[in-house]
Amino acid sequence: MTALDRLSVTAIAAEVRAGRRSAVAVIEDVLARLDAYDAIQPAVWISRFEPDALLAAAATVDARVAAGETLPLAGVPFAVKDNIDLAGLATTAACPAFAYQPEQSATVVAKLVAAGAIPIGKANLDQFATGLNGTRSPYGIPRNAYNRAWVSGGSSSGSAVAVAAGLVAFALGTDTAGSGRVPAAFNHLVGLKPSKGRWSSTGLVPACRTLDCITVFAGTTEDAALVDGIAAGFDAADSLSRDLPDVPRAHRRIGVPRAEQCRWFGDIESEFLYRQALDGLDAELVEIDLAPLDEAARLLYDGPWVAERTAALQGLLRDDPDAIHPVVREIVEGGFGYSAIDAFNGAYRLAELARVAEAMWQQVDLLALPTAPTSYRVAEMLAEPIRLNASLGAYTNFVNLLDMAAIAVPTGSYASGVGFGVTLMGPAGTDRALLDAANAFFPAPASPPPLDLEGRMETVKLAVVGAHLEGMPLHWQLTSRAANFVEATTTAPTYKLYAMAESVPPKPALVHSEDGAAIALEVYELDMAAFGSFVAEVPPPLAIGTVTLADGSMVKGFVAEPRAMTGAEDITALGGWRAYIARG
Repeated sequence: MTALDRLSVTAIAAEVRAGRRSAVAVIEDVLARLDAYDAIQPAVWISRFEPDALLAAAATVDARVAAGETLPLAGVPFAVKDNIDLAGLATTAACPAFAYQPEQSATVVAKLVAAGAIPIGKANLDQFATGLNGTRSPYGIPRNAYNRAWVSGGSSSGSAVAVAAGLVAFALGTDTAGSGRVPAAFNHLVGLKPSKGRWSSTGLVPACRTLDCITVFAGTTEDAALVDGIAAGFDAADSLSRDLPDVPRAHRRIGVPRAEQCRWFGDIESEFLYRQALDGLDAELVEIDLAPLDEAARLLYDGPWVAERTAALQGLLRDDPDAIHPVVREIVEGGFGYSAIDAFNGAYRLAELARVAEAMWQQVDLLALPTAPTSYRVAEMLAEPIRLNASLGAYTNFVNLLDMAAIAVPTGSYASGVGFGVTLMGPAGTDRALLDAANAFFPAPASPPPLDLEGRMETVKLAVVGAHLEGMPLHWQLTSRAANFVEATTTAPTYKLYAMAESVPPKPALVHSEDGAAIALEVYELDMAAFGSFVAEVPPPLAIGTVTLADGSMVKGFVAEPRAMTGAEDITALGGWRAYIARG
């Protein structure tokens, strides 16, 4: 199968409205894409309309266009997360025992269809939208579109993968604690989480009803803005809907966390990617205190708001608890341990923290935080499902509690191919301002890597500074493992290089030192098994550690134990091992 290009909301709608392409032709293309990708990731979907029904819906759109209707989303295919009602397909929330047939589509879905969009089907999710990782569904695990060994993010897992894989042009997700932002980041997408109440929640299965937001995944901010312009609006049938005016907001002062408050859970690559993204912001960066936001976040899963999830599922918990995914059940059963007194005390504390957040908006225009602090392989998440999932929400859990709007924007890529992103946040009502800021700061984000269609090989980058350099005596240990040359560069200017005494063949020792210099090296890429066998052959006093490169990124590389310094010659001034060998 060849790679699938992404679909554009804006381009498809313009082509169909202008008569350059029919909606039927769009759906024929989508059906071919679905057939091809089903063989790779069948777990993206829970249910879909039959091909004949989709083609009939497309023909209806073509007839409406021919009759002179102006349809802003003419012929645009989209997916609906399966906790949002779509007439004609069951709503399951990824729980077969919960499934029901809705009489009508959710208000937001109905608006999009009225604008000419064509729903393809219901996308998979973490059951009852409880999770940020995408592994908690009896319908299978939608894996990351760019490396299927890694999680897609959740709970809107299927929605994100469907857009990233080019199966639909946009998808609806939901977001209570980050479910519309974390999957966007991991799949190189834009994820717009509207202000609470800006989009109607009529027809949405509640997770935490007072916090839930329907969201959109798209390839660009332009596409997300087009969908938001149609989906947003007051809904009198939704008791939590709000008539929110658009609030103008500058983006000159951007709030970022204090360095000591950043949490990376040991992921140095995330830290590098975040700093790299901040370097590209044309704005004043203002450090803010994350502590009040973190405290608000803890109320969601370590406080009484867990009971709101329990309230949403109390009937099923009582009548058929085994129908609930065991991890989800463990989480929501925790809500029974909270009292009404706990709920009121939590509400009082949240009100106090909200006041702190209000004061913060006087100091900064917007926040720019990592969307997620790290990413995980599916196997890792299944082995430690609650603790690792909690890590993913470090920068997302407080947003709805503190009544913020947010947009996740792709800004980089891990070596694994998984996406990294930054989320811009503002007070309620700043949705359009956030879209404008995202467009200004990241007008042309880097193209994502190729889709993982055949099972992407796990690799590790390795820096070598001495006998393993090309042309040196031990270089064969790399070539024999099919190592790929990546680049010749230098370390950051914080290393010293020594020629070890009595080493055969001669070998250097690289030692971190704040008064060091930049040392020449070469970077190679090996698959995981080859890297493991290579490390097993590294003799003492050398070892494999982490080396910082000139651009600030970090890779695995040769370092040395203290005993390597015994009798060693400091050759730092030569700038590298080749110069030392050439000196003779």
